[in-house]
Amino acid sequence: MTSRRLLLLNGPNLNLLGTREPALYGTDTLADVERLTTDAAAAAGYEVRALQSNHEGVLIDTIHAAREDCAGIIINPGGLTHTSVALRDALTAVALPFAEVHVSDVYAREAFRHFSYLDDVAAVRVVGHGVNGYAEAVEQLIAQL
Repeated sequence: MTSRRLLLLNGPNLNLLGTREPALYGTDTLADVERLTTDAAAAAGYEVRALQSNHEGVLIDTIHAAREDCAGIIINPGGLTHTSVALRDALTAVALPFAEVHVSDVYAREAFRHFSYLDDVAAVRVVGHGVNGYAEAVEQLIAQL
């Protein structure tokens, strides 16, 4: 039987959504993101387990655990997007399809943000659509499951 659960992971500094650089990230909070993601998944008959961490190892351990009870992963890796081979390795090791989400348009920002260690292995990428990008990612990922 296939799992009807998605893992929602948010990386470093995403706990500050709503107050961190609102001109870039908007005023929606992490709680708003989790609610939006949960609602989008529920509309397709899925549940969501959500975690935010500022610690790379916690994110990796959570990805490893997801192989036991999740059908896919929605991840906003934050700054780890541009630096973490270990996060990429964890995502490819568990062999779950995943969606990479970024609230801001990383391609309209500093040059170092244009590179992602995940873009060539992500099943779905949603960049620059604000927090609504999470719901888009859920819909696109579920369509592939």
